Amino acid sequence: MLDFFTIFSKGGIVLWCFQGAGVTESFAGPVNALIRSVILQERSGNTSFNHEALSLKYKLDNEFELIFVVGFQKILTLTYVDKFIDDVQLHFRDRYKNELEQRGALKLLNNSYEFEDDFNMLLRQAEESSKARSPVPMRSFKESEKSQKTVKSMIETKGGDKGKEPGGKKNKNTKKEAPAAEPVKGDQKKVTPAVQKTVENGNQGLTPEELILKNREEFIRKRMGGTTEKASKSPKPQKPREKQMRVWDMGGNSTKELDYSYKNDLQSNGEQMEEVNTDLGIKVNSMEGDLLPVDYESSEEEEEMEEEEEEERVVVNEKSKTSTKKGGSFGGMFGMLKGLVGSKSLTFEDMEPVLDKMKDHLIAKNVAAEIASQLCDSVAKKLEGKVMGTFTTVASTVKQALQESLVQILQPKRRVDILRDVMEAQRLQRPFVITFCGVNGVGKSTNLAKISFWLIENGFRVLIAACDTFRAGAVEQLRTHQRRLNSLHPPEQHGGRSAVQLYEKGYGKDAAGIAMEAINYARNQAFDVVLVDTAGRMQDNAPLMTALAKLIAVNMPDLVLFVGEALVGNEAVDQLVKFNQALADHSMSDKPRLIDGIVLTKFDTIDDKVGAAISMTYITGQPIVFVGTGQTYNDLRSLNARAVVSALMKA
Repeated sequence: MLDFFTIFSKGGIVLWCFQGAGVTESFAGPVNALIRSVILQERSGNTSFNHEALSLKYKLDNEFELIFVVGFQKILTLTYVDKFIDDVQLHFRDRYKNELEQRGALKLLNNSYEFEDDFNMLLRQAEESSKARSPVPMRSFKESEKSQKTVKSMIETKGGDKGKEPGGKKNKNTKKEAPAAEPVKGDQKKVTPAVQKTVENGNQGLTPEELILKNREEFIRKRMGGTTEKASKSPKPQKPREKQMRVWDMGGNSTKELDYSYKNDLQSNGEQMEEVNTDLGIKVNSMEGDLLPVDYESSEEEEEMEEEEEEERVVVNEKSKTSTKKGGSFGGMFGMLKGLVGSKSLTFEDMEPVLDKMKDHLIAKNVAAEIASQLCDSVAKKLEGKVMGTFTTVASTVKQALQESLVQILQPKRRVDILRDVMEAQRLQRPFVITFCGVNGVGKSTNLAKISFWLIENGFRVLIAACDTFRAGAVEQLRTHQRRLNSLHPPEQHGGRSAVQLYEKGYGKDAAGIAMEAINYARNQAFDVVLVDTAGRMQDNAPLMTALAKLIAVNMPDLVLFVGEALVGNEAVDQLVKFNQALADHSMSDKPRLIDGIVLTKFDTIDDKVGAAISMTYITGQPIVFVGTGQTYNDLRSLNARAVVSALMKA
């Protein structure tokens, strides 16, 4: 019934394993997939994992740093697996507790082979107990409630119980009598004699509440001596003031012209364009090499508070359970957590108050509620049974575990080096293709222009494929970016060739066909990078999602980037899940191409509510490649995982 059962340490040492009869394939592949996708990515809140045709159940033993994994065919329904894996864990711990405490998992390798007899006994007991549970037999008609009903139950009885059946149930066929008038109950206001008199004097159309408000207004008007009526009169219209000349601070020139609409030919007038670029804050030749990471500036008060939090400790006497506390409050959010269990294994009851407060804190920082709950469950699984230090609080232990989990989630699972990948594509004499997708209004075209500027600054030629043939003005927007980017980097700097060029075929055309033509054009004209701009689409729009899946399946870009806002919370989860699902459903390949990375926009508008970064990365398992932090071409950054987690954990 079971394909395999293995016990290994978190350091990767296999202590014991069992392989079912007739199973020839090694269990290393499924177990390695479990480690990569669940254990290392802090997703251990759920104790099950599916890999191809196998279903895996696992259990963590945090005290001895062990992992118990059982695998069986997905089509089987084994009800005893959860209890069986718990029994094996307890039996293994009890038998080898001394060896694990004294010599560690490495010294247990030579002795664990004796565990096979105990395992077979536990497996036999589990299978027999499962067989002993016979299914509940169906009731016969005589045992059911319907058999007790007779013809009498449908006949009305005389007397005071009209409309009711003999069993006390109300007969549905009985006509409802008009209810008698009831006095005013609850929060309904009583009608006073004064109000009743007003009703009689011609205000029959008003309710008692409206009459009270009307009387109150009349009373205020009488007390104020009619001033309310005077105030309600509209003031006399004033003559519009003449527009004053702007006076610039710091000795600036007040006669400087602010309207640059007359500068249409940006490429021909280099001096004027240089002046415009200076005013817009665009610094040319400032983005060579890798992007700068996102960072958060912390004030002196915040640094002092963090130092106090680090110095804070709670000393607990196990017998009296009294504690004395040094320093100030523990960062506000964890202030209520005082319990400290020196040299004792952590239990879920110890961590529950911390986890509840932590989950509320994450949700307040814009982490999706479902993701926050899963993160807290994962931290609980990671710490349950772990022995704490003598002078360590529960709050600090849980907080540190959460920080480590968040950093692990945000750090990329694979290498993302676009500059190196572009140079590799250059060596192969083909363009590097990046496709941008996302919902409406998140800033796809704007951030595409920022990435174009960064690539041009590093010496690459860029071709922008205008595949948004749906939204009015999309092609004109890209043309404006192209014209401005070429003015920042004139053709003279690129051997007489334009640094960026737009490939467009107008509106209403097939986006996949335009992308294919643009890639072929870029290959013939020796462009280094092709940036494919697609139409914004909601995740529930099936026709547009089909078109996007077709574009990706036909052209096979090197990178598929999802552009999402940092402002969203729960919506980020829904968008990414449905985008990936739509790409998988509408793909033409057995191995569908899904989202490879994320562009997080409007990051400068959220302060420390950076939870959307956690939600998006947790759902897709893909890295955040670019972060948009402003409105100019220079405002593009890479993600600093530790800085984001630090902002997220601020109380």
